[in-house]
Amino acid sequence: MGKMSLKDKIKSIFAGRFDLLKVDELKDEFFNILLESDVSIETTEYILAEFEKKADEEKRMKRDNAIELLKEILLRILNDARTSFNFLKQDKKPFIVLFIGINGTGKTTTVGKLSYFLLKNGKTVAMGASDTFRAGAIDQLKIHGENLGVRVIYQGMGSDPAAVAYDTIEHAKARKLDYAIIDTAGRMQTNRNLMEEMKKIKRISKPDLTILTVDAMAANDAIEQASTFKKEIGFDGLIVNKMDTDARGGSIFSIAHQFRKPIYFIGVGQNMQDLIPYDPKYIIDKIFS
Repeated sequence: MGKMSLKDKIKSIFAGRFDLLKVDELKDEFFNILLESDVSIETTEYILAEFEKKADEEKRMKRDNAIELLKEILLRILNDARTSFNFLKQDKKPFIVLFIGINGTGKTTTVGKLSYFLLKNGKTVAMGASDTFRAGAIDQLKIHGENLGVRVIYQGMGSDPAAVAYDTIEHAKARKLDYAIIDTAGRMQTNRNLMEEMKKIKRISKPDLTILTVDAMAANDAIEQASTFKKEIGFDGLIVNKMDTDARGGSIFSIAHQFRKPIYFIGVGQNMQDLIPYDPKYIIDKIFS
């Protein structure tokens, strides 16, 4: 049952159960379901405490009422990660966005996706290839730039990534562009030297917004990554990628609950248009519909 979605697990556990169920029994079942769906232990315990608090007066509940209460608690967690921040209403030019995150979280592709989103809404953009540790990352961003008609600022592999970030911002200033979006190397969060390099990039670029990309499929690894980046670098909010391939569906609840940071977008595919504004109801409907 480990590969089943959260929705399917709940259906299988309570299939044919229309009698009144004890709250303690429900808590035990939900505990297992949530953990198997990649919700962290800390967030699972919070959810069950809230469930018990709301259900305490009843002692016993119908299956459908229990599931609706669980959905209500999960939706509230996701709503706490909403933000009134609007990417399209920023007066500062250029508005500087710095992307951070480890390899494999879709960071470079997300730089392209965000640029596409801004261009589609009438904004002008420059992209900076500050991941100078991998030639592939520079080439990937250059391809995105060519496809989007956006200038990509880059230097050779092994060059100073902070210098690339600086050049990107100066290019955007000189041409009065709306946004400068800077990609960075996929730092392993445990590598001290690379973390120090990331701090230098942030110090020089002075970003208006620092975004951490995480992989919905990474489950508890995503929590560990975000914890280290929050402590070492600091970030303003997140983009959660691979939501389309996350069969279990639970890690986003842990991300929303444990970091108290806005989630700006979710990635639902590899195409440029597959970056959609964060919508808690969309996520709940995807899991429970």
